[in-house]
Amino acid sequence: MTAPIRLAVVGLGKIALDQHLPAIDGTSKFELVATVTRGGTSSVPGVPCVSSIEELAESGIAVDAVSICTPPQVRYDIAHFAIERGWHVMLEKPPGATLAEVVALREAAGKAGVSLFATWHSRFARSVEPARNWLKGRTLKSAKITWREDVRVWHPGQEWIWAPGGFGVFDPGINALSIATRILPEALFVTKSELFFPSNRGSPIAALVSMRDCNGAPVEMDLDFRQEGPQHWDIEVETDAGGLKLSQGGAVLSIAGVEDETEDHALEGEYPGLYSRFAALIRAEVSDVDVSPLRLVADAFLCGQITMVEAFDW
Repeated sequence: MTAPIRLAVVGLGKIALDQHLPAIDGTSKFELVATVTRGGTSSVPGVPCVSSIEELAESGIAVDAVSICTPPQVRYDIAHFAIERGWHVMLEKPPGATLAEVVALREAAGKAGVSLFATWHSRFARSVEPARNWLKGRTLKSAKITWREDVRVWHPGQEWIWAPGGFGVFDPGINALSIATRILPEALFVTKSELFFPSNRGSPIAALVSMRDCNGAPVEMDLDFRQEGPQHWDIEVETDAGGLKLSQGGAVLSIAGVEDETEDHALEGEYPGLYSRFAALIRAEVSDVDVSPLRLVADAFLCGQITMVEAFDW
């Protein structure tokens, strides 16, 4: 396939409008041929819009791939329908509401011979690979993850995030885990966690998660949706050869206190990187479905002590 890949975007929420559509517009590897959103009304000039994935299949629009940007609770059925039609599938993170869903989609894509891409956009932040390369061959002594942001700023009015399967504070927290599982030398597992649930919500507003690697090195994670003022997306790592810090969601790397120079845009370049990767997977006829960040979230819930806190309202 050498012509642009004919792509439909399913779900036109904040992340699709802010990140996916500009990334697609900036590449010649994809051609946006349709959008899918409830109500069938889109703000993308000249691009057909339908109200469901079934309507897209019946429309006669030629589609090679779909990028699914809906809330995770409804993603499985949409993705499975697309796979059955021979369409390649890109899943916004988290790739599903459960591990079983994602594994089932991976198996279905393999049988259908289509590419499935479970995306982790934070892995494409500019300093993640340099951090991974520096940590290779070094022994982890400890690590601390601090991911504290204001839900009112980053998820305004998004009720789905508070429902079961919506992940709550683990929606951004899984970004941190996607970086940690990429850069740290050894695999992680959860030892204990405390999940703080608002009395009127079905998913946590904050969490403290203790992990360790296979050599016993501790990794502590502090997540909070109630952060006001400066926002924090930081990973600090201590090794036998010194320390490393990733800040601004993986955009800035400091080694031994010396910081590189970069613009203050944590998401800059991440989504163009995702679409470049998706195109490469399609061309190579392979999939990329790493469930390790999702597995750690699932284990945090399995090990979690639940603490109720005050109600949350917008």
